[in-house]
Amino acid sequence: MEVISYSIKSYGQPARVSGAKRPFFLRRPHVRNPAYDFGRSAAHSGRGRAEGQAAGKKKLVRLVVPLSALAVLAIAFSILFARIAASYDGRVRKVDFGTVQMEEVNSLDKAMFDVALSDEAFYDSEGNIVSSMGEAGETSGLFSDYAYKEPVTYSEYTVKAGDSISVISRDAGLSNISTLIAVNGISNVRYLREGQKLKVPSMDGLIHTVAAGETVEGLSVKYRTPVEDILDVNDLDSYALTVGQELFIPGAKMDSTSLQRAMGELFAWPITADYRISSRFGARKDPITGADSYHTGIDLACPTGTAVKAAMSGTVAKAGWSNVFGNYVIIKHIDGYQTLYGHLSKIKTKKGAFVSQGELIGLVGSTGYSTGPHLHFTVYKNGKLVNPSTLLK
Repeated sequence: MEVISYSIKSYGQPARVSGAKRPFFLRRPHVRNPAYDFGRSAAHSGRGRAEGQAAGKKKLVRLVVPLSALAVLAIAFSILFARIAASYDGRVRKVDFGTVQMEEVNSLDKAMFDVALSDEAFYDSEGNIVSSMGEAGETSGLFSDYAYKEPVTYSEYTVKAGDSISVISRDAGLSNISTLIAVNGISNVRYLREGQKLKVPSMDGLIHTVAAGETVEGLSVKYRTPVEDILDVNDLDSYALTVGQELFIPGAKMDSTSLQRAMGELFAWPITADYRISSRFGARKDPITGADSYHTGIDLACPTGTAVKAAMSGTVAKAGWSNVFGNYVIIKHIDGYQTLYGHLSKIKTKKGAFVSQGELIGLVGSTGYSTGPHLHFTVYKNGKLVNPSTLLK
């Protein structure tokens, strides 16, 4: 049997024998020695400071990380808000600043082409009637040499609603629109009206009023028409001419400037205030992405709110919104011409309205895919792009 012995020290603390456990009645009560507690508290306070510092660092990290994330988000939202605010231009419209979708441009191209492809006959720069594919038309107006040997005859045509000079010419068997214009002394085909009577010759050509000193030979050289054709078509028995006599010159055409003027194709600049051309027609670098692109018109940079006017008289075919052109207007003009006015801050016309050349249709802005206030001006003819600079007067 193992014997356990204890001894009591003078200060009343029991001394524990190695390998033995105190009986419960000898265990130290919860009365601490001040010196013992001082040393213990000192040790704990040092460790506490270290733990406190470590805990403080952890709390700081926990605080800094969310704050940094919030700062980054705040900067991102500020940039996004600035870009959206710049693009709204006073209208609450969302703009996609990603890559411009080709479907958007294609849809506008289709809209322009659909406007062009009404029931019209097209013509080239010399007034020759062509098909919608740009090929010369096969009409009875493409006369042989024999046709110019017969005397010219005339019929009368009454203009109907929806008629155009090219359609009337085509249906009459003529191959050049300048014939009807010259024979009827039409100064501007835009003013053709329903019920108007037109004199229609049996062949292509012009009417010339003889002036003092003119001869058949001289007219033959001027219009590049054989003397015999002039004599035969006008049923003349001699070369003698009288002042004021009207002669039909077979095969003759109006010069391009006179034809353009009569067709109302001398476009006026859509902006009459101060502006600068910030981008021309053709190949260029995209102003936002820097990628190679093709500019479909010309850009006229000027302050927001500058008046935008119709470049030529016509009917408003479309007036609305596009992510590319922002607020835009498309005007349909005579003989296959259309004009587009893009990035407007406000539209001042509506679909179906007839507008005269120089009439207010909108205000300059920076809506849609734009870097600043300007007017984007595009011209189409028969659904194909035309450099506006070649038409503006």
